[in-house]
Amino acid sequence: MNQSGAQPIPFSRSSSPALGRDVILSARGVVVGFGTKMVLENLDLDVYRGEVLGFVGGSGQGKSVLMRTILGLTPMKDGSISVFGKDLGEASAEERTAIERRWGVLFQQGALFSSLTVRQNVQFPMREHLKLSQRLQDELALLKIEMVGLPRDAAEKYPSELSGGMIKRAALARSLALDPDLVFLDEPTSGLDPIGAAEFDQLIYKLKETLGLTVYMVTHDLDSLHTVCDRIAVLAERKVLVTGTIDDMMHYDHPWVKEYFRGARALRRA
Repeated sequence: MNQSGAQPIPFSRSSSPALGRDVILSARGVVVGFGTKMVLENLDLDVYRGEVLGFVGGSGQGKSVLMRTILGLTPMKDGSISVFGKDLGEASAEERTAIERRWGVLFQQGALFSSLTVRQNVQFPMREHLKLSQRLQDELALLKIEMVGLPRDAAEKYPSELSGGMIKRAALARSLALDPDLVFLDEPTSGLDPIGAAEFDQLIYKLKETLGLTVYMVTHDLDSLHTVCDRIAVLAERKVLVTGTIDDMMHYDHPWVKEYFRGARALRRA
């Protein structure tokens, strides 16, 4: 049982990724730095279709930097990143746009537009990429809002009128606006109380199962790692140090990994 008192989400984990699984995202030899300071060096990572990958690491180690690099918001110094089988560095503007339509993003703190209602925030990607009538946009936005567990009347509220948990759900609804195959979540349970975090984990798992999503989740939440993640990738020493299941992490012999997964805080969780 996790710290919120909620029962862990039941699902099957294999001890290692099956050979031949479809790689939806692949990073090879990624190098990212700011000036002379290198944040990531020779980083490799694969994300498999249909999994929830939890991406963890120490504070300031570059977890969000890698996500922003994949999204094209932070430039690479070297290496390659492929999504849906296409090298993003070689993609044309049209190909890049087509790829971006197939992913959704929930940034830290939600990053909602403060001057737009929840409905308008959810509709923003639709307006950018689709030619739909206002009526259809309204119907789709309400569908996404209800899908993430928000009441219908939240649609006309502004971000300033929402609680922290509602902001996270509204941002998740926006990330699902274009029915993506891949969703990036940056610290989705950060700032939520234990009950709210457990409910959000349940929501992520339900959406993954019902929509067939692949989820790349940057997190530090041990409960999320235990209950919703199929695999975990650990960022340390400027690279992905190890990937595997929670059981693999429990037996990996590295000081940071041992402290994180078997330290005092982890023991209190048990």
